[in-house]
Formats: sequence, C-alpha cells, structure tokens
Amino acid sequence: MTVTTEAAVIEAADAEFTLQSVQLDSLRPEEVRLEIKAAGLCHTDISVAGGGLPFPLPGVLGHEGVGVVTEVGSAVTRVQPGDTAVLSFTSCGRCANCRGGHPAYCDTWLPDNLLGGVRADGSSTISRGGQPLGGRFFGQSSFARTVIADERSVVKINTSLPLERIAPLACGVQTGAGAVWNVIRPAPGSSLVVFGAGTVGLAAIMAAALTPATIIIAVDRVPSRLELALELGATHVIDASAATEVAAEIHKITGGGAHAAIEATGNTSVLEQAIGATRARGHIVVIGAPAFGATVAVDVNFMMPGRRIEGVTLGDSEIETLIPSIITLMESGRFPVERLVRTYRLEEINQAVADTKSGTVIKPVLLT
Repeated sequence: MTVTTEAAVIEAADAEFTLQSVQLDSLRPEEVRLEIKAAGLCHTDISVAGGGLPFPLPGVLGHEGVGVVTEVGSAVTRVQPGDTAVLSFTSCGRCANCRGGHPAYCDTWLPDNLLGGVRADGSSTISRGGQPLGGRFFGQSSFARTVIADERSVVKINTSLPLERIAPLACGVQTGAGAVWNVIRPAPGSSLVVFGAGTVGLAAIMAAALTPATIIIAVDRVPSRLELALELGATHVIDASAATEVAAEIHKITGGGAHAAIEATGNTSVLEQAIGATRARGHIVVIGAPAFGATVAVDVNFMMPGRRIEGVTLGDSEIETLIPSIITLMESGRFPVERLVRTYRLEEINQAVADTKSGTVIKPVLLT
C-alpha cells in the first residue's frame, strides 16, 4: 500500500527545498514506516543540497529523524507500531565489520547511506507523480512528515525528553561523542584538542568532559561558540581568527602537544593544523568530511614519532548501544544537548539552512 505525505524536496544542486506531495512505496519485509516528529539538519544534508556530495536529485534528504512507528514489515523485530524511535545510519548487518560491532564501516555504507538513493535492488522508496525520487538517504530520508526507514537505521527509545533534543543523536552528537569514547578513549591526565565547535565538536567536548582527560581545548572562529565550549567542559579555548600560530599555542597549553586532536570542520588546512598540534604518538582523528578528492600535505618525518591519522565515520558507533546511553546521560543532566538546539517548522527548512551557513545556529531541528 502506497502512502501520500509531504516532504521537503531538493530539485537540483543549489536549489532551495520545497514542500511537495510525494508517495511512499509499500513496505518491504525489513522496513518500517514512521510519522516523523523532529529531524535534525546536518552539514551533510547541506553539502548534498549544494552539490558537494553526489546524490541522485531531485530527492529527499534528512538523516537525523525521530518519530513514532506506524507500520512494520513482516521481518522487523526491533520495533512495533506505537514505539518511538531514532533514525540513524543503515548497514547490511552481514559483512565482517557489521558482525564485529562496527556498522559505520559496513561494506555497503556509501551506496546504502550517501550515494545510492535507492534500495539494493534499484527500486525507490519515494516517488512524485509516478516518477522515482532520490530517497533512502541514510536509510531514511527524514525531511518528510512520514517516512520509510530500514530496520537497521531504527533505534527504539523510551524517554520523556522532548524529541527535538533527541534527533541530533542520530548523526552529529553520536559522531562527536563516539570519536572520543570509541576511538580516542582518553587516558587519565591526557590532553585533547577539538577543531570546530559545531554540533560534532561540542558533542566531543561534552563526551571528553566525562573522561579522565584533564586538558580539553576548543578551537573555533566564533567567540560565542568558544564561550559555550567552556560551559560544556572545555578547559581552554583558542580563537582561530585571532591566533596566528594555533598549533604553537596548543603546544604551549599542553606542554609539548596534544595527545589527541579531532578535526571536525572538514577544512583541509585545519586538518594540517591538527596534525601539527600533536605530540609524539599523537592521535589525529578526522571527522569533518571535505569534498570528495580533497587531500592534505603531510610531512612524513613529522609522522615518524608514532603519530597516526585515523578517519572516523559516525563515531565508529553501534547505534543500539550508544544512542540509548547518551539519552540516559541527558536525562541525568550530564550531556546537555539542548544547549545546541534551535527548532524550526519543516516549512522553514530554507531559513534553517541559511542560519546554519551563517553560523547563527549550531543545530537546527525541524519539527513536523
């Protein structure tokens, strides 16, 4: 049975989103239909809408959804109608990385989440006037009032927190937190520097504040974000617009360079700074994703004293474990995601995009 709903459609690169009537396909056995209550707007959505990342357009984006289950396919066991669920990334569940607890490195991650826009058999989950649209973005395409999601994208939750606070956990928050907890795992007395105080960077700082790291440095160009970083757990901040030698300042603060650095801006010049900010055996974690084909210059001899660079997708997270854990921390007041969120109506999506680009909002969340 097909279902008609309203979605924010992007027609072509650099076009604005427009609310349109679309049709959702009948459910497959492993799929779930949900009424979306809130959906975060992420820089990845903006990059695709701007043509920076390949995705079949016209299409429906959105990959930080949260909503109520209305129907499930015959093979679905994670949720049932009436459940509230977060929609995160999808994965095959069968490859070695999925079986090993690393679904963010699934063998089919790129086509299933970012590039394909269709099911594995080539069929579309969303159409308009009988013509298929690019959909199934991160297994969901949540910029709509009703969606079809892969079961592997769905995490059942049980919380009284407002759902607009929960939506960012699907991507941005788990990416930053997971990079700290799953990848860096700070040792007692260690130092960590985070480049970029957006959603991902601030989530990393909140996560780091719950570890034994004793020096947590935030680097950004927006003073208000640096002030917020201090309130959320940073011990030091550096205004990159004023500091001429950011790496040298980090070496001074840490007494020889940071034990770990997170690059969360997607700027290759900033990544070079992050590499230079670390000490011997330093760990550089790359979260920010620039345009495909972007490269950085690395001094090989500088890397020889044990420094290592590691690319990380979605915090190397197992979503059914990490997302409920963050919710528990939020409920106890120890992970204040609400400090990042500003809400918009779905029909205000273009204003949310503009505010994100201008830096006036950290995490816009669309209410349906």
